[in-house]
Amino acid sequence: MQVAAGQDPLWETTLGLQQLTAGPRGAAAFRTWRRQANTAVEERHLGREVRLLRTVVPNSGYYPDFLTPPEALDGLAAGLDAIRGTPSERLRGELGRLAAGPAVRRSARSWLRSLADGDRESMAELTGALRAVHQAVIAPEWSRAEVLVEVDRARRARALRDGGVPGLLASLGPAFRWEPPVLCMDYPVDRDLWLAGRGLRLVPSYFCWRTPIALADPGLQPVLAYPVDRDTRTSAQQADPQALPALLGRTRARTLAALREAATTGELARRLRVSPASASQHVHVLTAAHLVHSQRLGNQVLHSLTPLGAALLTGRQPASLARS
Repeated sequence: MQVAAGQDPLWETTLGLQQLTAGPRGAAAFRTWRRQANTAVEERHLGREVRLLRTVVPNSGYYPDFLTPPEALDGLAAGLDAIRGTPSERLRGELGRLAAGPAVRRSARSWLRSLADGDRESMAELTGALRAVHQAVIAPEWSRAEVLVEVDRARRARALRDGGVPGLLASLGPAFRWEPPVLCMDYPVDRDLWLAGRGLRLVPSYFCWRTPIALADPGLQPVLAYPVDRDTRTSAQQADPQALPALLGRTRARTLAALREAATTGELARRLRVSPASASQHVHVLTAAHLVHSQRLGNQVLHSLTPLGAALLTGRQPASLARS
C-alpha cells in the first residue's frame, strides 16, 4: 500500500479537463476556477487543444490508462516523456477501445487511428495539448491544490501510523467502506479490482470529484485516484492579512509589499517614508533570506522580489514554480 508522494500533474490535468468541459453540470466547488480557466483558454487561444483532449478524455466513461503514467509523479515533463514512450501495442489496444465507444465523434476517429499507429505528429499534438492545458488552467490552481493534497497525505500517514493498513483504508472516508478483506467504494460501474499481491497506489487528487477512479486495465499496477477532503479549501484560499507582519515584522512586510514593482533604494525609501539607510537595512535582511534580489546598476541598486518573495507575499506558489 502506497500513498503518492505528491500531486500528479497528469491525473490533475485529465480530471481537471473533465471539470472544465462539464459546463453547468460540473461540480459547484469548481465554479470559480472553471470561469477563470475558460477565460485563460480563450485568451491563449487553446480551444483547439481542449477539443483535441476531449477526444481522448471524454467527460465520463473510459479514457486511456497511458495518459496517467506513474512517471508523472516526477513532474509533467517526465510524464509526457512516458506517454511518448508508450508501446505501440498498448496504444492500439487502449485507443481502439476508446474509438469503439459512443463518446467519440466519428470525425475524431481518423486522428485516433493515426495516434494508435504511432504517428509522431499526432503524438506531438497530444502531448503539446496536455502541456498547454496544464500550464493554462491547472498550474494557476496548483498551490491551492497542493495544500489540500499535503493535508490529505498527512492524514493518511497518521492513520497508517496509528492503525496500520486497515486504519489507512478506513480513513479514506465517505466514498469508501473498509469491509475486511475488501475495500468497497462508490463507483460509476460495477467492477472488482484484484490486487493479486501487487499492492495499491493511492493518488490523492484535487480535481477528482465524489468518486475515486481506477485504471481500466486490470493487468497494470493497481492505482486509485481519489478526491481529497475539501473542507479546508477556504483556509487554503484565504490568507490572514495580519499573518505576514506577524511573521516578518510590520516594516519588513511593508518593504516586501512595496517591491511588487522593482525599485531603487531611494525609490523604496520614498514609498515607505523612511530614510534610505533604513530601507537599505530592511532590504539587506530580505535579500539574505532570498526574498529579494538586488542588482547594482551604475551608482544605484535595483531591488525586486524573487519568486520565493512573491510567493510569500501572495500566499500562493506562482505557476512557474509548480512541478513541470
